[in-house]
Amino acid sequence: MASLRIALVAGEASGDILGAGLMRALKAQHPAVEFIGVGGPLMQAEGLTSYFPMERLSVMGLVEVLGRLRELLKRRKELIATLIAAKPDVFIGIDAPDFNLNIELKLRQAGIKTVHYVSPSVWAWRQKRVLKIREGCDLMLTLLPFEAKFYEEKGVPVRFVGHTLADTIPLQADRGAARAELGLPDGPLVALMPGSRGGEVSRLGALFLDTAERLRAMRPGVRFVIPCASPERRVQLEALLAGRDLPVALLDGKSHLALAACNAVLIASGTATLEALLYKRPMVVAYRLAPLTFWILKRMVKSPYVSLPNLLAQRLLVPELLQDDATVEALAQTLSPLIDGGEEQTRGFDEIHRTLRRDASNQAAQAVLDLIGKPQ
Repeated sequence: MASLRIALVAGEASGDILGAGLMRALKAQHPAVEFIGVGGPLMQAEGLTSYFPMERLSVMGLVEVLGRLRELLKRRKELIATLIAAKPDVFIGIDAPDFNLNIELKLRQAGIKTVHYVSPSVWAWRQKRVLKIREGCDLMLTLLPFEAKFYEEKGVPVRFVGHTLADTIPLQADRGAARAELGLPDGPLVALMPGSRGGEVSRLGALFLDTAERLRAMRPGVRFVIPCASPERRVQLEALLAGRDLPVALLDGKSHLALAACNAVLIASGTATLEALLYKRPMVVAYRLAPLTFWILKRMVKSPYVSLPNLLAQRLLVPELLQDDATVEALAQTLSPLIDGGEEQTRGFDEIHRTLRRDASNQAAQAVLDLIGKPQ
């Protein structure tokens, strides 16, 4: 079997997880393979030679990016030159579109096959990016089916491979076992998930806790659990909880356990809504942005829904209460019946879970090998 050289670039922890799964599947299907590029500890453990630490690419937020822009541009330029010289059989950019799409374009112009794994949200806004993707990308691998449909319509070669989370999260989560592990009692339990970033928690944290107090007045036995995304978020939430009389368990991380343990979820719009869906927990999605940002996005976003469950269902499966509609009363009234109900939501979630459960890493590996003419 001829040996393959595959280049991959991941920019953050979620990409490192996907990249490691893809590398494992590629090795299983084509053992004579060498991996070069940029990745984190998981990809390096699978055999990647990383040209520099992945952390140098992990920047969030506009201001932070501006502060590091010179370094990022310099690294990207050097990486492009190194990869063109290394002549890999294929380049796979994993997420990080602002960094990777440019690399893909330059490498494709140099005659190297290119794949982008994880679609940016082009279907929702900045749709013109699809032109750059079409020019720079031999194949787009999407995690979600409606994304693949969008690319097909725009003439971009695409393969829907499914979502690795749908592969790893069981179709039926054990609520009792999760509660036992967390030391939580029986009875109605609501997970509060106001987001993983400081700005989200400052906009939604107090609103979610006010809603919890209102719910408790409506249903005296209800208890709450909040998984904290980081030590900083925990400090933030502890400050918001000071002086309140709420039965709340704060967890360090453990969002999957919190979802398995609860009956219903009050959740910020974002990727966590997909996890709640895969755990089949009825949810109410809420979001608030700075008024000007909301006004601008409302004009830019082309999609009728903001939450992934509704985008996947292609209908209003879960309630979305955004901006001024996200009031304590509205959230509590919408959430209360879901604590011991929500069957319509959970049926829809189960259907979506089965659609997304496709053995994503192997599907992606197969698509890459097909592209470069090296089927199993």
